[in-house]
Amino acid sequence: MLPAVSVPSASGLVYPPPGTNQFQLQFEALRQNEPALRAEGVAARRARLQKLVGWLQAHRTEIQQALYADFRKPAAETDLTEIWTSLVELRHTIKHLKKWMAPRRVGAPMALLGTRSWVQVEPKGVVLIIAPWNYPFYLAVGPLVSAIAAGNAVVIKPAEQTPATSALLRRLCEELFQPNEVLLLEGGKEVATELLKLPWNHIFFTGSPEVGKIVMRAAAEHLSGLTLELGGKNPAVVDHTANLRDAAEKIVWGKFLNNGQTCVAPDYLLVQESVQPAFMAELAAAVQRAYNPTGAGIQQSESLARIVNQHHFARLAGLLEDAQARGATVAAGGAVDASQNYIEPTILTNVPAGARVLEEEIFGPLLPVLTFKTLDETAEYINARLKPLAQYVFTTSAETRRYLLKNVSAGGAGINETVLHFAHPELPAGGVGNSGLGKAHGHAGFLAFSNEKGVMRQRVGFTGIKAMYPPYTPKVRKLIELLMKYL
Repeated sequence: MLPAVSVPSASGLVYPPPGTNQFQLQFEALRQNEPALRAEGVAARRARLQKLVGWLQAHRTEIQQALYADFRKPAAETDLTEIWTSLVELRHTIKHLKKWMAPRRVGAPMALLGTRSWVQVEPKGVVLIIAPWNYPFYLAVGPLVSAIAAGNAVVIKPAEQTPATSALLRRLCEELFQPNEVLLLEGGKEVATELLKLPWNHIFFTGSPEVGKIVMRAAAEHLSGLTLELGGKNPAVVDHTANLRDAAEKIVWGKFLNNGQTCVAPDYLLVQESVQPAFMAELAAAVQRAYNPTGAGIQQSESLARIVNQHHFARLAGLLEDAQARGATVAAGGAVDASQNYIEPTILTNVPAGARVLEEEIFGPLLPVLTFKTLDETAEYINARLKPLAQYVFTTSAETRRYLLKNVSAGGAGINETVLHFAHPELPAGGVGNSGLGKAHGHAGFLAFSNEKGVMRQRVGFTGIKAMYPPYTPKVRKLIELLMKYL
């Protein structure tokens, strides 16, 4: 008879005793349900995801209203960047889930002939999703889709800066899931701090690099798996071959979408010197067409969101003031209104080195424009800084495209487009270095919340490698030499 042992979890983690954390009981309930979720097949997981599809479709207006209440996000923009993107992720996952869950056969090298091997996926266990405030619905639901598809029990910690959306997400979770399947916990930094003390099997965090480092340190305490979607100063290069009007319209859309509060938005432009005057005119005209088509003023536009709160408004206003104090030129925009957390889409030129707007991630509607003569200059400038989450290249030159993709490291890239690559479910989304760790979306997101277990099956009694078991006689050593040389 085997001796009695304490096995706290199928994941193998050791958990603190009850009472040591205010969320311990909820965590324990999720952990106890972990084996049942692990055992579920494709149909059960698909059913959960399909319920989520139905909820999004039925509550479209309420989602729009919540985002408008939080920072006046236009309904059309909510449809496009919060609801549609979530539905794309859901539908893609539902379609491919059976294939993703199936064991994947792999071949055998010559030295292991006679064996059969495969990779099978299993859920990591109990996972934590910490969602940000800038896309508070989509960046909570997207990781949730992947976590459910992979068979995990989930806790979501939404952003406290967007309370209306957080309350709506809580309703979603309570109406669709049992609390030992998916649980949403609201609150501020103190709630996140307590949650990070628990031994999660995986943590998925979206936010700033500074907070990402705190999350990474907490994950290290329990060797928890980790995905970090962070940010950075994303460059957009416009060379002399680009279609300037097309480039201007796409950059204006990608930059001022969500009023610049987008982790993959262009953070600054590098425009070839020979086309800079013409491009600046196109850029200013594109802003007017997008946000002032009737001439009533951009502040009256129903198509422009607001800065999320006074804290971030003050930070952005400070960046603008600092740039101007250092001699930067406001080529377009520049108006601010603290009573509405309003900052006009602003284009800056002649920005000197050392200006904060060139050193810090902007995360708002300020766009510095720098110039260059040669491509080498652009790569050197970008690579002298921390690796960005995204890079953008506007060109009709294959040589320019190849050079910048090869010589600049970034989490993702867009050629003659901004932002949209992040919504492509077949493209892994994530950063590199300071801009993030791990990948998300589609199959990459499913794998982020899964353990890929490598399995090899050997025939019973097969000698094979047994010929090289000890004792290591001269004959055995000769066989090992042959193995090293030929196999």
